[in-house]
Amino acid sequence: MSQSGKRALVTGGSGGIGAAICRRLGHDGHHVYVHAHRGAAAATAIAAEIAAQGGSAQPLCFDVTDEVSTRAALDSVLESGPIQILVNNAGVHDDAAFPGMSSNQWHRVIDVSIHGFYNVTQPLMLPMIRTRWGRIVNISSVSALIGNRGQVNYSAAKGALNAATKSLSREVANRGITVNAIAPGIIATGMSDGTFDAAAIESLVPMKRAGTPGEVAALAAFLVSDEAAYVTGQVISINGGMI
Repeated sequence: MSQSGKRALVTGGSGGIGAAICRRLGHDGHHVYVHAHRGAAAATAIAAEIAAQGGSAQPLCFDVTDEVSTRAALDSVLESGPIQILVNNAGVHDDAAFPGMSSNQWHRVIDVSIHGFYNVTQPLMLPMIRTRWGRIVNISSVSALIGNRGQVNYSAAKGALNAATKSLSREVANRGITVNAIAPGIIATGMSDGTFDAAAIESLVPMKRAGTPGEVAALAAFLVSDEAAYVTGQVISINGGMI
């Protein structure tokens, strides 16, 4: 880890966008906790890849919707020092037209994005505040900005995350902590592959292509850098011109 490196946690770090962010933060000299819930093997592999390339990383497994186990995992991490970079990337979608949406589909999506945000972020705040330096990046979605058929639950969850981003940014701005959200459009990951085919991308995206996880990671890397110290409370969409 470089002298300027911070301790970073990326939730959902074993997924497409999360893995790209972990790799980029590791490349930039931060010690990265690669979080996963069920993807422990993938998180371990990503951490090993970062280490093999000269970086510093380790896997960290817990269910963000379980407040007790999340707190226990984070308390263990905090014994070694504060987390100063947090990327809340964990999220799921469970799509259905709203009239046919089950209670389980609604609560599952809300639980991961919103309760998960609270369960992970709140325990890390006071240690971060004491250092008077911190970066929080919440991964939202373009669906929260323009809506999407079949994603009332997902749009609601990410819209709430955007609102939380703006409010929290005001609470901690004078403590050297920034809080921003990234709202990706169609990004080429396993999550989107079964949802948007080439024709849909051609129709929806003015750039006529899906974005890459690396492009999202580059934006995250900027937002956690010293160069972005005056950027806070923003929801920045990376979407190829969709809006």
